[in-house]
Amino acid sequence: MDINNLKTSDFDYDLPKELIAQTPLTDRKASRMMVVHMDSQELEHKHFYDIVDYLHEGDVVVRNNTRVIPARLYGTKEETGAHVEVLLLRQRENDLWECLVGNAKVVKVGTVISFHDGRLKAECVALGDKGIRRFKMIYQGIFNEILDQLGEVPLPPYIHEKLNDPERYQTVYSKVEGSAAAPTAGLHFTPEVFAKLRAKGVTVVDVTLHVGLGTFRPMDTENVKEHDMHSEVCMMDKEAADTLNKAKAEGRRIIAIGTTSVRTLESVWNTYGRFEECMLETKLFIYPGYKYHTIDGMLTNFHLPKSTLIMMICALAGYDLIMHAYQEAVKEKYRFFSFGDCMFLTHE
Repeated sequence: MDINNLKTSDFDYDLPKELIAQTPLTDRKASRMMVVHMDSQELEHKHFYDIVDYLHEGDVVVRNNTRVIPARLYGTKEETGAHVEVLLLRQRENDLWECLVGNAKVVKVGTVISFHDGRLKAECVALGDKGIRRFKMIYQGIFNEILDQLGEVPLPPYIHEKLNDPERYQTVYSKVEGSAAAPTAGLHFTPEVFAKLRAKGVTVVDVTLHVGLGTFRPMDTENVKEHDMHSEVCMMDKEAADTLNKAKAEGRRIIAIGTTSVRTLESVWNTYGRFEECMLETKLFIYPGYKYHTIDGMLTNFHLPKSTLIMMICALAGYDLIMHAYQEAVKEKYRFFSFGDCMFLTHE
């Protein structure tokens, strides 16, 4: 593969639709887990609860503690009564929100959308490209409480089954509200798994990245380097930074849970040359040729063909190994995407 001439189509693979997981397993930790040994290039077929055997005393596990908000709203235009679907992506300031609008053509500057008999209204104050609009929210009371009552947790477009328990699209450690999608590699964890890891001497560190538009938007350029990466907000507190810097100095392993944790760690390191307490906006796009600075392994789900996420994984473990692993996952009938199985990328 020519890393100087990367094409989006290079990251395509055939996936039978029946392998796209529509519902989560009853037992979070029972998912299958493919172990990808990056040094020997070997693959193992395990279950997620076996993760405890692959993590060692002294390892630091980094997880993203963001929580998905009920960001999907269904409303009507006050002028015409036309139905409009709005997905809250990001709070800009006070009551200004950046949103993705389903039928954006009908929403102009000045358009007012009413939700649930006007308990919440949204006035469009700016237009963006590709269905993005900026709204000023109009309401009485506490916005988050109103959103909890009126909004729905937005599931990805490839999931067609209704989710009976919305908490199954949250990690058990979700804490900081602000995401439009879940950091899905974390969905496999249970409190019992964390208890076993801590008993083994593994340290668990929280960072925050609010998952935004990129999760819902496919790449639309064939030349990988021409892709305009979405911007997301990530945060790291002093305790996390100190723990990670100490682990680095002592040569201990840092294992990231999911691509959003990776993006946070690498973004902070690229900004400061070390881990620092911070809040920053990142547009970091990781694809083959990128040199990682922060992680020694990661847990991740199986990602969409031609996505920025599969490119990130290829940058860590190598293109040939990952594309082979995906072929094996299809052959072995692993479950794919948000509610699917996972893969653990590790050095020996």
